[in-house]
Amino acid sequence: MKVKIPTQLRTLTDGAAETEASGATVAELIEDLEARHPGLRERLLDDGGVLRRFVNVYVNDEDVRFQDGMSTPVPEGSSISIIPAVAGG
Repeated sequence: MKVKIPTQLRTLTDGAAETEASGATVAELIEDLEARHPGLRERLLDDGGVLRRFVNVYVNDEDVRFQDGMSTPVPEGSSISIIPAVAGG
């Protein structure tokens, strides 16, 4: 599956805006991303293995926080986006 990578994390993907990964759940997908691009997991997850509060992951345009979190299924052919939270006013 293709995973869209935000600008802030592209140093870990050799500048690629999109990379390949696989997994049946978001957790498995992140583990595969880590195997392919070491350092991504620590930027995405806290010490408890939960998405950092400033990181949003979308599976088919649905925020995984409003689904099953790290257990959210990732069906074959899904569109995956990692998007940093933006604050400001």
